[in-house]
Amino acid sequence: MSEMAGLKKAAILLIALGTETSAEIMRLLPENVIQKISYEIANIDYVKPEERDAIMEEFLEMSQAREYIIDGGINYARNLLNKALGAQRAKEVIDTMNQIQLRERPFDIARKADPQQLTNLLLNEQPQTVALILCYMQPDKAALILSQFPLEMQSEIAERIGTITSTTPAVIEKIEKVIENKFSNLVDNEAETVGGVHTLVEILNSVGRSTEKNIITVLEKNQPDLANEIKSSLFTFEDIVTLEKSDVQKVLRDVNNADLALALKGVSEDIKQAIFQNLSARAEESLQEEMEFMGPARLSAVEEAQQKIVAVIRNLDEKGEIYLRRGEQDAVVS
Repeated sequence: MSEMAGLKKAAILLIALGTETSAEIMRLLPENVIQKISYEIANIDYVKPEERDAIMEEFLEMSQAREYIIDGGINYARNLLNKALGAQRAKEVIDTMNQIQLRERPFDIARKADPQQLTNLLLNEQPQTVALILCYMQPDKAALILSQFPLEMQSEIAERIGTITSTTPAVIEKIEKVIENKFSNLVDNEAETVGGVHTLVEILNSVGRSTEKNIITVLEKNQPDLANEIKSSLFTFEDIVTLEKSDVQKVLRDVNNADLALALKGVSEDIKQAIFQNLSARAEESLQEEMEFMGPARLSAVEEAQQKIVAVIRNLDEKGEIYLRRGEQDAVVS
């Protein structure tokens, strides 16, 4: 969304909300933003009802998405928005929210920089410095950069990403000054929550299988609890929709029917269909009957059943019997 398009939407939204509410909102905005929006409002003569309604709806969706992200993170928001808006619209809203968050965070230039140039710059930095910078980057770009490091450094950087819980403006400012020719000075006034298992999982979900295996192997020796937490999060139950049909069928052969019925409680129709379409008509009918007979189930029990199925999927992947899509293409060997 261009800046002017965004400002015009904001102006139309304020017009639609009425003078009293808009005045309260305007008082909370920075002076330069107030001036820009006021100019837009002054230059709007007429707003079509359908245009007004569309902008109001978009505002409500973005507000709802932001609330979900604050409550439970991106994956939580995505799951709820999928049910409320459908997969395509939910993706558009989440993508927009991600872009807004990226623009508000430090190291903006690093996120826009050429990955190879950035890798060359970071190769001479300390692992803790590289880890902090990667925490602020897009997961796929961070994965590409991480995979370019020597194997022993990959594991050390990954370990630091997984154990970072927060950082301070002073630390960010110090790092930005060290590499001031590459990064902008976008330091927040409050401590930033960065890194952690979720960030590392997002990065590892985008790296190649060999890079992931190397990092996990070393983490199993150095930080076994962290390694176990990462392995359980790398592939979620909802990701089963990304598997090939033949691979889903292989998974279902190794899954207990009671666990499968429990795991499907409360999931989206897309996930249920990914399962049902790989069962015979008789098996599907039997599974649905078991789900109905089971009645309400505790969320913890459902999540435990889903983790059992994820464990089966990961095991089959490690054996090479199924294929989990990775961020990098697998090498072709003869």
